[in-house]
Amino acid sequence: MRFNRYSFRKKPRPDVPTLNTASLPDLIFTVLFFFMLVTHMRSAEEKVQYTIPQGRELQQLTHKAANCYIFIGRQPGAAPDEYSIQINDKLVKLADVEKYVEAERAKMASDDQAYMTVTIKADKQVPVGLITDVKKALKKTYALKINYSASEK
Repeated sequence: MRFNRYSFRKKPRPDVPTLNTASLPDLIFTVLFFFMLVTHMRSAEEKVQYTIPQGRELQQLTHKAANCYIFIGRQPGAAPDEYSIQINDKLVKLADVEKYVEAERAKMASDDQAYMTVTIKADKQVPVGLITDVKKALKKTYALKINYSASEK
């Protein structure tokens, strides 16, 4: 049997037109700008762990710029019945809630101060008494718009 020495040669490829990639950088930058516009940057690093409760009739916040977040949950490694309060990035004690909320209000623009809303993101195991104490402290600072964060059931 004789081998054809030309049998291992590559067959000539048919002419395939090359892909024009000139518009690819424009497309990538458009997608990048889209994500830059729609991405909400997290403003507070959560230092407490919490599992938010579930609800049925929930509403979205409309004016998020005038929002102050209070997180109530457990710190990692803390006792099971020991809860901590975090306002934006700082861990605070219950007695200091008024001071921090007033400081947060002072940081806001004068137009946003009227719309200041306090959002409480509390663990579903937090005693109601602690949340009531936080609400009393907010009432002393005239932060009367309070939201509770929950997930859809």
